[in-house]
Amino acid sequence: MNTTAFGAPPPATMRGVRLPGDSTAVVATLPVPEPGPGQVLLRIGASGICGSDIGYIYREHKTHRGVDGPAYRGVVAGHEPSGTVVQAGPGCRRFGPGDRVIVYHIAGCGLCDNCRRGYMISCTDPGRAAYGWQRDGGHAEYLLAQESTLVPLPDELSFVDGALIACGFGTAYEGLRRVAVNGDGDLLVVGLGPVGLAAGVIGRGMGAARVIGVEPNRRRREWAATLDVFDSLASPDEAAEEVARVTSGRGAATVIDCSGSRAGRSLALEGAAEWGRVSLVGEGGTLETEVSDTLLHKQLTLYASWVTSLPAMAELSVNLVRWGLSPERVVSDRFDLTEADAAYRLAAGESRGKVCLVNGEER
Repeated sequence: MNTTAFGAPPPATMRGVRLPGDSTAVVATLPVPEPGPGQVLLRIGASGICGSDIGYIYREHKTHRGVDGPAYRGVVAGHEPSGTVVQAGPGCRRFGPGDRVIVYHIAGCGLCDNCRRGYMISCTDPGRAAYGWQRDGGHAEYLLAQESTLVPLPDELSFVDGALIACGFGTAYEGLRRVAVNGDGDLLVVGLGPVGLAAGVIGRGMGAARVIGVEPNRRRREWAATLDVFDSLASPDEAAEEVARVTSGRGAATVIDCSGSRAGRSLALEGAAEWGRVSLVGEGGTLETEVSDTLLHKQLTLYASWVTSLPAMAELSVNLVRWGLSPERVVSDRFDLTEADAAYRLAAGESRGKVCLVNGEER
């Protein structure tokens, strides 16, 4: 197909953002790609900035276990895209021009056990490629995507909603599914960055009796208080007393740590009730705990969760509509693609909530 959903061919060039690794974001003019077999061309509606973009790419190009050399390969950045299909290549069977979609941010082999379960994040094939890391991502006007990585974006949700589901909300949902959040107990969320805010929103949708948030940054606590999600908010110094007060001394039945810090994880374990279930989703850092009183005697169950699966992401988008919840409520700042450098400076600094790049129509 050589025409877009609007009846005109896409332009020859587009704007795209690359991250040199020196705390800057550079907008370049790039050719618009053409989809091959099993691929689609998307017109991007919104693309979020993730904390892993900041830690592993924006400030400096880092590696991680299992990767030889920097994980970022100098491609168009951004692994949280959503948009509209404008072209579909040969062999595409599910999505076509005009379809609104979310992009799961890993293109796996599709054949290993993890891919067959929908967890492309854990693909074991050497050809595994993450959007915005090893293949061009969503910080551009157009994106070439594998059809196999797309999830339908319900009409009731915006492109900004879709961008947030693509990573942060998907990550939070998987972590909360593991601990089976429900109305029988309270949920404690430690760390109120974008993933922690997502956990609060989803925990509300899943029916947690009360949602308690803990965050050291005052500006982030103030922002969280405006979202109509948390029943109680506290600093780490106040957390033990506040959790005890809200839960009548029992602790929280379910806990999710989104801080990625040793102190936050320790606080999460201490705040859990007897027979509590604790989910760890924050990247980096270490875990240090007293075993007998904190873990054994309280009969705690710990879960470690990395992103989510394709089916769970699709399920979440449907559930958010059913719950009447919009992820974009956690977005504190929106920028045009041309303002990517300012957007990244804010996201890497004192942002209150989520920072997102949007096209003119979404802004």
